[in-house]
Amino acid sequence: MIRKAFVMSVHPNQEAEYERRHSPIWQELEQTLKAHGVSNYSIFLNEETLQLFGYAEIADEDQWNAIASTDICKKWWKHMADIMPSNPDNSPVSSPLKEVFHLA
Repeated sequence: MIRKAFVMSVHPNQEAEYERRHSPIWQELEQTLKAHGVSNYSIFLNEETLQLFGYAEIADEDQWNAIASTDICKKWWKHMADIMPSNPDNSPVSSPLKEVFHLA
């Protein structure tokens, strides 16, 4: 199991909408994530900075990266692009975080 952490953000005054769109996420997207080896996936919001902290446990980096090429992921990105900073392909602007400590 590989631990992944990353940061994104949400546009001002879109926090409630971001949460609403994840409650729950689309079933097809959930199935795709699980089929690509993702488990224990959480996203946290810092309400002061609007920064989102994502954490996921994955089985394999190649499987994780392959999610981006699925139709459901691209559809999700397009659905979310209006409420968060996004790249030209609608993927969220995201920065990976380096793990510096872990307590098992």
